[in-house]
Amino acid sequence: METRIALLGIMVEDLSSTEQLNQILHEHAQWVVGRMGIPYRERGVCIISVVVDAPQAVISALSGKVGMLPGITIKTIYSKTGGTP
Repeated sequence: METRIALLGIMVEDLSSTEQLNQILHEHAQWVVGRMGIPYRERGVCIISVVVDAPQAVISALSGKVGMLPGITIKTIYSKTGGTP
């Protein structure tokens, strides 16, 4: 199965959505390479970076589910190289 490396940039502006966000990320844990969260309290947001190595369909589904959560914005950046050939 061919996989791609991607970086998910997530901005959480509605903290009430974090439980749902964490549940979605947990459901996709097998694909997660690493995760870093930065609470920016002065601005009332949390910034989360998630690196995944997964099939294109999995990355798209994950991004779509996260993007539908209220108060959350997500952008996905794909590596031009890397992943499973």
